[in-house]
Amino acid sequence: MGGVIVTNPPKADAKDVEALAGFGVATVSEAMGRTGLLGPSIRPVQQGVRVAGTAVTVLSWPGDNLMIHAAVEQCGEGDILVVTTTSPCTDGLFGELFATALQKRGVRGVVLGTGIRDTQELRDMGFAAWSRAVSSQGTVKATGGSVNVPIAIDGQVVRPGDVIVADDDGVVVVPREKARETAEKSEAREAKEAATRAAFLEGQLGLDRYGLRDTLKRLGVEYRSYEEYTGAGS
Repeated sequence: MGGVIVTNPPKADAKDVEALAGFGVATVSEAMGRTGLLGPSIRPVQQGVRVAGTAVTVLSWPGDNLMIHAAVEQCGEGDILVVTTTSPCTDGLFGELFATALQKRGVRGVVLGTGIRDTQELRDMGFAAWSRAVSSQGTVKATGGSVNVPIAIDGQVVRPGDVIVADDDGVVVVPREKARETAEKSEAREAKEAATRAAFLEGQLGLDRYGLRDTLKRLGVEYRSYEEYTGAGS
């Protein structure tokens, strides 16, 4: 089976990537109109880590990590490796040795639509990783695939050079052309949330701040006392 390794694809501007690194996955997704999220099964192997970087994509054959080896050469400072397979696979395609090679090249983490192993070693070395599964199942290096082509994980397309933001809540992809706009919208959203947080600390209710009492009334939701609701005392 053939494939292609695309070299030097366009990438989001580094300044925009760094700006997005300051925001959580939920904020970034909300700023894009609740889009861009990879599925909830893509989970971190560590806690308390947030990374942002430009995607280097890999399309591999199930149970085969040959193209990850090929992708390492294409990775550099500030990248995040994003891997999926041509059909579902939870084998441990990625582990400590790959992380060692990528960390040397300045790669900030890995996102796998497949399985991962050596998770304790990855945590010990501080290499951030998100995956669909944890599995010790080994792999072969026998089938061609592609690097730096558009791939899809849980229906979400990731192109080389797009921005990946990942934290404890999951992973979101920002199209490279929208990186600056999304960073600006994320900043505005955080400012709005800071004002709301301050109001809640002062005792204001969301019902009043968001005008939700009228919404409840419009939907026919009524307030009744316990006695009215249960008929107690009648």
